[in-house]
Amino acid sequence: MGLIHIDLFTTLDGVAQAPGGPEEDPAGGFKFGGWQAPLFDDVVGEQVESGMVGMDALLLGRRTYDIFAGYWPHQDGGIAQLFNRIPKYVASRQTLNLEWDGSSLLGPDVVAALNELRGRHEHIHVIGSLDFVQTLFAERLFDRLTLWVYPILLGGGKKVFAAGVVPTNLRLIEPVVASPKGAVMQRYALVDGTPGVGDMSA
Repeated sequence: MGLIHIDLFTTLDGVAQAPGGPEEDPAGGFKFGGWQAPLFDDVVGEQVESGMVGMDALLLGRRTYDIFAGYWPHQDGGIAQLFNRIPKYVASRQTLNLEWDGSSLLGPDVVAALNELRGRHEHIHVIGSLDFVQTLFAERLFDRLTLWVYPILLGGGKKVFAAGVVPTNLRLIEPVVASPKGAVMQRYALVDGTPGVGDMSA
C-alpha cells in the first residue's frame, strides 16, 4: 500500500500561503507572496530534492496544479524531469482541461480515489495545495507530513492547520535539519490513536 506525503513550507506562525511568489495566491489581500525566496538556501534545496526520492505520483489541488502546469513543462533539471514524467492527479470539483501531459482528475469520492491511488503508487506527494490539504488533515488521509518551518512571523494568511483538523498523533521519523538561514525541516509519520492526556502535577 502506497504512502501519501504532504510537503509544505510554513512560517513560524503557521502561514503557508503563497511561499513561492507574489501572484501565487493573493486571496484575502495577502501581501507577502514570495516570503520563502529570501530565506531559501542550498540546504533547503538539498532536503527538498532528497525528499522526492521514490516519488512516483503528484496529487495537487487545482490552484497548485495550475501554477505547476504553467511552469514545470518549460523547465529543465532533475525536479522538472521528475514532475513531467510521473502521473499528476488533480483534486477539483470542477471539470478541468488538464493540458500537462500525464494529468488526470481525481474522482469525486476522495476516500475511494486515494485508496485506489495507494494501490497504484508507492509514494504520492501533495505539494502546497493548502486548501486540499485541509481535507486530508480532517479525514486523516495522509501518511507522512514534511514541514519546512521558516523563522518569520506574518500574522495573517492561510494556515497549515486551519479549521477542521482533528486530534491526531504524529511521530518524528528523521532528525530535524536546520539550514544556514534558519529554516527547520521536520518529517513526521501519522500514527494510530488520538493524543493522550496526563497530570503533570502527579
